[in-house]
Amino acid sequence: MLNINTQFDLIRQSATVAMADRILALKASGQNIVGLQVGDPDFGTHPAIADAAVKAMQSGLTHYGPSRGYPDLRTAVASKLNRDEGVSYDPASEILITHGGIHAYYLAMQSILNLGDDVLVPDPSWATHSNMAIMLRGNVIRVPAPAENGFIPFFESWEKALTAKTRVIVLNYPSNPTGAYPTREYLQKLQDFAAKHNLWIVSDEVYGSLYYGERPTCAAAFEGAKERTLLVNSLSKSYAMTGWRVGYLAAPARVIENALKAGQNSITCVAPFIQKAAAFALTDPAIQDVTANMRAAYSRRRDLVLRLSHELECEKVKVIPPQGAFYFFLDLRALKMSSIEMCEKILDEVGVGLVPGSAFGEQGEGFIRMTIAASDEDVEAGFRKIIEWAEKQ
Repeated sequence: MLNINTQFDLIRQSATVAMADRILALKASGQNIVGLQVGDPDFGTHPAIADAAVKAMQSGLTHYGPSRGYPDLRTAVASKLNRDEGVSYDPASEILITHGGIHAYYLAMQSILNLGDDVLVPDPSWATHSNMAIMLRGNVIRVPAPAENGFIPFFESWEKALTAKTRVIVLNYPSNPTGAYPTREYLQKLQDFAAKHNLWIVSDEVYGSLYYGERPTCAAAFEGAKERTLLVNSLSKSYAMTGWRVGYLAAPARVIENALKAGQNSITCVAPFIQKAAAFALTDPAIQDVTANMRAAYSRRRDLVLRLSHELECEKVKVIPPQGAFYFFLDLRALKMSSIEMCEKILDEVGVGLVPGSAFGEQGEGFIRMTIAASDEDVEAGFRKIIEWAEKQ
């Protein structure tokens, strides 16, 4: 028998995608399912963004484009980073346009990882952060980020996880699945730690525009941090453009040069008409208001869940208010069931689609992820059904 890549034996398929596929099949069979499992905004892309793409296509932008990304889009990204995150990047040498946030993360890791390098990843976290490092022949060390510390690693946990082969710290704040993010002081301390031990920081900030209190601090927004920090972002969540597959990597010029080679040999370029739509989305003032309105809607749904949890008073479901993103990471550890079993039972018995917390790491066991990127009606109905089910256990 011919050999295949055994590296993939170390990787599980996405639990989120698997659950979504199962729910689609149930819906196709006629079952009424409340889908609270996906990380996809329930808002449509604003028509003005679509119009910008159509106009670009009609003008002939349907061939190859520059592999770095069009200068106007890279300038728009630099302006956005300066405007919202307070960090300054040279659009000519420090920004690369990518095929979505996952591709940006792939290019970031491909550019800096060598065979056998250790990568520190908080647990719980989105599975791709670990899986991609493993695919690229890195060795992942999970750093516990327990609920008891607000889903942020105790700082001594970073120190304990450090090895002679550690090269990278991966961050994702606000977090998928928990919505947590650390203080500016914590990030400063982590940057000092990275500088001391000569580590890269790869920061996935896809949910950076979705916050409910003080704006999260960008990982690169510290003196000297840019030289060791790679920022990964996309337009998927903030502009409801998940299907457009457009994002960016901001990093030191020598990293971008590596990433450019990896991009040229993986996707060639992002579609030119999509790039023009992205540049419009990032720069048009009215579209920034649309993003703010989406955040307000998520905030309203967040408040709805917190109000319902207070009214329904279920001791078996502990509700931790998310600081950002659009998920609740519900604590059902009191039920003494695995998170996979709970999600399967909730889907089969009350028709609500969720994601098991164990998909995000050992620290997620006993939790379930519930999205609020759904209608107010579905969020309320789904949460009530979860409480109803838990009370019967």
